[in-house]
This record gives sequence, C-alpha cells and structure tokens, in this order.
Amino acid sequence: MDKKQRGKLPAGNNKRNYKTVIFVILLSFFLFVAVSSYTKPAEELETIPLSQAINKGNSGELTEIQVSNDDLKLTVTGSDKPTLKSVKEPGSSLYEQGLERNEKNKNLVVSVVPPDTSGKVWQDLAVGLLPVIIIGGLLFWMLRSAQGQGNQAMSFGRSKARLYGNEKDKVTFKDVAGNNEAKEDLAEIVQFLKFPKKFESVGARIPKGMLLVGPPGTGKTMLARAVAGEANVPFFSISGSEFVEMFVGVGASRVRDLFSKAKKNAPCIIFVDEIDAVGRRRGSGMGGGHDEREQTLNQILVEMDGFEQGVNVIVLAATNRSDVLDPALLRPGRFDRRVNIDLPDRKDREAILKVHFSKKPLEKSVNLDALAAKSVGSSGADLANIANESAIVAAKHNRKTITSEDVTAAFEKVAIGPERKGKIMNDKEKELTAYHEAGHAIVGHVLPDSDDVHKVTIIPRGGTGGVTWFIPPEDKSYHSIVEYKDILARMLGGRIAEEVVYGSDRVTTGAGNDLQKAAELAREMVINQGMGKKLRNQVFHVEDGMMMDRLVHERQYSDETAKVIDDEVEALISESALRAREVIKANRAKLEELKDALLEKETIEDAEVKRIFEGTVMPKSVALY
Repeated sequence: MDKKQRGKLPAGNNKRNYKTVIFVILLSFFLFVAVSSYTKPAEELETIPLSQAINKGNSGELTEIQVSNDDLKLTVTGSDKPTLKSVKEPGSSLYEQGLERNEKNKNLVVSVVPPDTSGKVWQDLAVGLLPVIIIGGLLFWMLRSAQGQGNQAMSFGRSKARLYGNEKDKVTFKDVAGNNEAKEDLAEIVQFLKFPKKFESVGARIPKGMLLVGPPGTGKTMLARAVAGEANVPFFSISGSEFVEMFVGVGASRVRDLFSKAKKNAPCIIFVDEIDAVGRRRGSGMGGGHDEREQTLNQILVEMDGFEQGVNVIVLAATNRSDVLDPALLRPGRFDRRVNIDLPDRKDREAILKVHFSKKPLEKSVNLDALAAKSVGSSGADLANIANESAIVAAKHNRKTITSEDVTAAFEKVAIGPERKGKIMNDKEKELTAYHEAGHAIVGHVLPDSDDVHKVTIIPRGGTGGVTWFIPPEDKSYHSIVEYKDILARMLGGRIAEEVVYGSDRVTTGAGNDLQKAAELAREMVINQGMGKKLRNQVFHVEDGMMMDRLVHERQYSDETAKVIDDEVEALISESALRAREVIKANRAKLEELKDALLEKETIEDAEVKRIFEGTVMPKSVALY
C-alpha cells in the first residue's frame, strides 16, 4: 500500500460511518425526549375536593386561583406559590360552582392560565416518531447486513495473499544466516528481476517458477522474502491451503485474482508456501477431475503458462514433500528450477545462533560454538526457539543476563522435552527406569559405530519416564549398515536390560516407543535403503502420503516379496536384540554401577558416564567387522 494512503479509510466506508453516526444521534435524541417527557417531575400539590376549595375561597383563605381548563391551582394566604390543587366540573365556571364575591375574599384573584402544551407536543412527536425510527433503523440494519453478505460473497473468491514491500517488512540476504548455496542460486532471481533487459537482449528466458525444497523450519519463507527484499519488489505471500475451500471454484478464482494483482504490481514475486496442499498428483482425490484441489492446481498451471514475455512475475513455492507434487508442476516452463535447503551444518548453526542471540543480553562465558556442535539435526526454527527459551529461563530466575546454565536448560528442553519433576515414581519404578536407561547407555557406549552418550537421566521428560541422550560427534550426510545396526541394538538396550535383570516375562511397557522406532528403522533399511540380506541393493518405495493416495496406487512388490521384507525386518530386530543382550551380560557390573549412580543422582552427565564405563568390553560375538 502506498504511504500516502496508509491509515485512510476508503470513501465508501466513510459514508457508511457517517450514516451510522447520524442515525445513532437521532435515535438517542428521540429516546431522550420520550423518556424525559414521561419522567418529568410533577409539582407536589395537595389535592382537595372542589367544595373545600370553594369554601376556602369564600372564607378568604386563598389569595389566587389559577384555572387551566378544568384544573385548579390554589395559592393559600401567606404563600407565594400554589400549594393546593383541585378539579372543577367541566363546562362550568367557579362562580357557578358556588364561589362568591364578599368582604372576606376581596383580595382573591381568579386567573385563567392557558395549558402548557410544549411538553405534550414533544411527547406526542417522540411517541409518534419513535416506532417509525426504530422500524426504519431495523430495516436499514437488515439491508446493510444483506449488502455486507453480498460483498462478502463477492469477495469470497478474492485472494488472501499478504503483500509485503514496506521498509519495515524488508528482509535481505544479510538477515538470513547460513544457506549460502541456496542464496547463490536465488541471487540469479534477483538479477532477473532487477535487470530483465540484460537477459532478454541475449535471448534468455526469465524463469517463471522456482521450488524451494527442505525440511520444516529451515528458512524457506525467509529466503523467499529476502529475494524480494534484495530485488526491492513487492512480495505476495500465501499458503497453499488458503486457496482451497469447501465451495467448488473458489480456489481457482483466488488463483486468478492473485495472478491478476501480481501482474498489476510487476515486477514482483508470488510466494506459495506449502504448495503440496494444492499441488499433489492429480487423480488421487475423492472427486476425480472435479476435485476442488485439482481445479485449483489446473488454474495455477494455466496462469503460469499465461505469463507474457516481459511480465516480470516470478513464482516461488516451498514444500517439504516434493515427492508428492504433480509432474506437470515440475516440467520446464513452470517450476523447472529447484533449490534444496537442508538442515544447517555446524558452521551455519553457529551463525544462526549468533543472529538470534545478537539482541539478547548474553554473558561472555556462553559458548555458542559448543552449542552448535551439540545441536546436530536442529533446524533454524529450533535454534531460534532455543534462544527464546534461554531468555525465558533467565527471566524466570530473575537474571538480567543469559548464562550458560540457562542456554543448556533451554537446549535440553527443546531437544528432549521439559522436566516433569512433579511426576512421582516409587522406588521399584525408579530402579526399573535406571536399569532401562543404563541398558541404552552401555550398549551405545560399547558398540563402536554408535553415537556418544551425552546425558542419562531418570527424571521424566516430555512423554518419557527417563532419557538416554546420544549426540553424534560430527555432522553426517550418510549412514552405513553397521551404523544402523548399532543404533538398532542401542534402541533395544533398554528392553534387553529389563529382560536380563527381571526375566523375559517381567518386561514392561516402558520400551514400547523404543520398539516402535526400531521397527521403523529396520523397515526403512530394507524397503527404502536396500540394506537387507536377501534384498540387498533393491528399493521398494512405499507411498506415505494421504490414505487415498495409498489406496489408488498399486504396491510395487508382490506378496512373496512382502513376506521376504517382513522376514528381513524380523532378522534385523532379532540380530540387534542378541547383540544388545551379549553386551549387557558381558558388562553386567558396569550396568549395576550406572544404575546405582542414577538412583543416587538421577542425572549423569557425559564425563561421569565415561568414567563409570571405563573398562567395558565388547564381546567378539557382537563385532560386525
């Protein structure tokens, strides 16, 4: 919006507001008149019979009689205003009623006062017009409501895109830490928008769309806004889900409206977040080709194809599910460019942490590099959350600066969940939990390709009764079969420890989550990574999208192959359980030592864990190489 127009209401809104104000003022006025007329305080005069009034007049007890129609107001001798009242018979005078002229009442004055009709006029006017005004007001409100609904219905198909372009909203590449490769790819878009003729002069076609692919929280939206900020062009932002409504045709209408606005504001950028909400493969919906989502997608394709030469409108879209997108979206001329935005590495994590802590009072002793090393697998959003939680923890303890303890507490809260110290466990449950977590720790420590033990605690955190926390020493892009097998054995270490100590029939439900994750990892190894024995180097992709997608797409393997896959998964689980059992039996004394330490201190840090585990042995039977 132009700065001159900011803060001003449209003329139509002003007119409607003026009408409303005038109506309210008139209604209030007539209500006031009506109420005040009915509630006008009456004079406090004593009522007496007419015969008594005549007697008082004849005896000289009155100095004045005011006659107003048939109403009488009587002023008693010695008073300066009426104190009595009466009513005479209609159509007759006081003298006909018995009033006399004599020596006693020679000073009596009989005056005729015309009736006061001003209040009655206003009263009658208010009473007469008030119902008309109320009925008119109701009709006006009903018509206005109908008009508003009509306008709403007319605006139902308008785009809900938010326009950014003000200096306050401006974001540049300097505001985005990390993602250097992605920023280099997107820098070309900036050049296209700023200098289109340079490319057109050599016959280059400006790309129409670019797809940003990456896990949630990696900064896709921020990068898109940075492109608009660098190019200094308007930025229309909308989510894919905002196109789709329950009414057929609304999504397509909103797409047309969005692209129409974009063309009027060219050069500009359209950013569609979570485009997989409308960009899934066609033919997988409940309504076939008449599905509202598919109609919306078709309209997007039509609009992108309809860009004329010289119309500098670039469509950026973001998704974390590029595998479910319709191929028509990804063909040349549409989203033919793809920018992968991965989770930040250690260097990028440190840079992101410095950005989020830059405006917070951080003590010099806080080591952000060490925090970046520990936060492997964290997204930019996770790191921002850690910075915010650190400030919250410091404020809770009435500190003016953020300490290392605050940062550590915030990191652990974000990574493994908040402590639930209020949950009370009896001694038996504490012992069981200590054995369980010690089993995870000792198997993970002994096996050579497992990650390092960072912390072991029996304090409930998040949805778990205890936590054994492993952190890899460095970032990894690939994992081998032996690494996965060591991780599987580590996952089963808690259940196996329970089995070794208490017996196979006394294992508990505490390992339910471990078993589920182990089964998922084993199936991932066999189906998607080709890491089985019989099915080595074969991949059987399973559609993990919506249920309807899974129903309409045929399975890529036979029932016989499915049986082999199940056998492979079972073999991996059994092998991992056997290896975990051998490690625990060979190091039973160390298991007991860590259990005792956990019962005493509840939380054991990495340095003490390593000290306790000095002298552990790895049986030859569990070695994989």
